[in-house]
Amino acid sequence: MIPPMAVDLSIVVVHWNVPELLAACLTSIDSECKRTDLVVETFVVDNASPDSAFRCVVDAVRGAELIELEENRGYAAGCNAGITRARGDAILLLNPDTELRPGALDVLWQALHISAHIGLVAPLLLNPDGSVQSAGYSFPGVANVLFDLMPLHPRLYESPLNGRMPVSDGVQPMKIDYPLGAAMLLRRAALDDVGPLDESYGMYSEEVDWARRLANGGWTALLAPSARVVHRGGQSTGQRPEAMYEALWTSRAMYYRRYATVWQRRVIRGLVSVGTRWEDRRASPQRRATNARIRSRFADLGSRT
Repeated sequence: MIPPMAVDLSIVVVHWNVPELLAACLTSIDSECKRTDLVVETFVVDNASPDSAFRCVVDAVRGAELIELEENRGYAAGCNAGITRARGDAILLLNPDTELRPGALDVLWQALHISAHIGLVAPLLLNPDGSVQSAGYSFPGVANVLFDLMPLHPRLYESPLNGRMPVSDGVQPMKIDYPLGAAMLLRRAALDDVGPLDESYGMYSEEVDWARRLANGGWTALLAPSARVVHRGGQSTGQRPEAMYEALWTSRAMYYRRYATVWQRRVIRGLVSVGTRWEDRRASPQRRATNARIRSRFADLGSRT
């Protein structure tokens, strides 16, 4: 019996109801697979999309395997379902609204293998017009809540004060705390060390939690700016904006409860209370109800437990 070929890289794309974007994503993956010498396998995990067009999209791409979940269990669960099947020495997680630019796979792979302590590598994310969308972030704290909820000068939002990392020279890899979860390459050994994504987050913050666990375990996260990936952003979650807004703040409450200090939690609780009530003055009844539920999520954030 011939043993199965060793796999260098497993790509996992978690999809929900954006078949046209999925087609573009898989086409870019297929192009990169033809360009690289790496042995690559690709999995598409569908989170119970109501539109079945994704099946034809996956069937049309050579080598892509489909995993269909019976219900939408969230991004983290979708990633973990793909990771469970993955055989590669590294796993690349991609959103379906991403497209790999030429050479991205090889650059990410080379950056991951600069040193054995590197556990996570992210590409430079671009908007469709070619402008920079994300170069990575510092771990969130009090300042991030202030920026999200209070009216501040627009120029400050993309600054290091709000946790945004500079692109540097745009070529050399640089250390970051965590990337946007749209595209992340993880070393298998790091995954085995810290475990899979935490599915209790449901949506949002799971990549921040993952990177935090990696950092606590001694692993380094890098941005490889020469690896370019276009990210259209919010195409799946934008179909349910109010639910996703609440999910975002629910996940943040969980993250801060887990990692913030006691004084940080107290300040954050106060900022959320003031910020959401300020928004309530001009908000719709639906948003005011959402904000009330968000405040309840943060109500015990100042406790010592």
